[in-house]
Amino acid sequence: MKQSPFTAILAIDGGGTRCRIALERAGEVIRIDSGPANVSSDFDGALAQIHLGLERLCAATDLPLAQLAALPAYVGLAGVVSADIAQRLQQNLPLTQSRITDDRPAALRGAIGDGDGAIAHCGTGSFLASQIKGARRIIGGWGQQLGDQASAQWLGRLALARTLDMVDGLAPASTLTTQLLARYSGSAEIVAFAAQASPMELGALARDVTHHASQGDALATDLMHQGARYIADTLPRIGWAPGHALCLTGGLAPQYQAYLPPEMQDALQPPQRDPLTGALALAREFAAKDHSVADTAVRTPQ
Repeated sequence: MKQSPFTAILAIDGGGTRCRIALERAGEVIRIDSGPANVSSDFDGALAQIHLGLERLCAATDLPLAQLAALPAYVGLAGVVSADIAQRLQQNLPLTQSRITDDRPAALRGAIGDGDGAIAHCGTGSFLASQIKGARRIIGGWGQQLGDQASAQWLGRLALARTLDMVDGLAPASTLTTQLLARYSGSAEIVAFAAQASPMELGALARDVTHHASQGDALATDLMHQGARYIADTLPRIGWAPGHALCLTGGLAPQYQAYLPPEMQDALQPPQRDPLTGALALAREFAAKDHSVADTAVRTPQ
């Protein structure tokens, strides 16, 4: 017998590192992992990982795919940046009652819960988000070429650019620039690397920046201040104010803590839950609504 939408739900949270799927029924949550699922950078690969995760969930729950596919489902995936991508997903997934968005709303809901607050997410990419009096605002995350300020790949790219400024005599040498110049055996190799580097490869350089900043390197410290300034200047524009909770999520974001203004440092708290838990909460909301067909919610201009 088909499970009631109010007693069983499905949630999918997919990003560039992994895809996680959860079934919640009768108070029990069963979680399954599979591989990367960014539908913009690799749609077919992401789709394959979702199908693999659903197969694993079927095996773990001893439920047929048709029964899982009939449950209300919230799907939050990196790379859902247009209605076309969302519709293509709907056409290729077996889910019959689903809400499809990008992966940012689940991260916000997982970190903040039902209360007022904001998150600054800085991993390989970045975005900022707030939830104030039930209204959600999410900005950024536009990728390597056009955005992702304060992200790891942004920090790595700036470190290389400032190293080239040093080569041109426009900035003083520092331990960071000397190390980077030696690592790539000169400016020409830096340019060649940057021209073909992936966001993850650029993001790996953020570790050099944070390390040298902790040692007092002037350039590295300045770069960290730039990232923190973006966070501090932008969060109030999407509704954050002193007294609201603030979470720093992603591998790099906590490194900015010491560079934020005191009122933001005072507001910092650990994320309440992870993004998959946030996706489950959004799946519950979707299940409680009167719906009979799949829908999508893609990012729109703010």
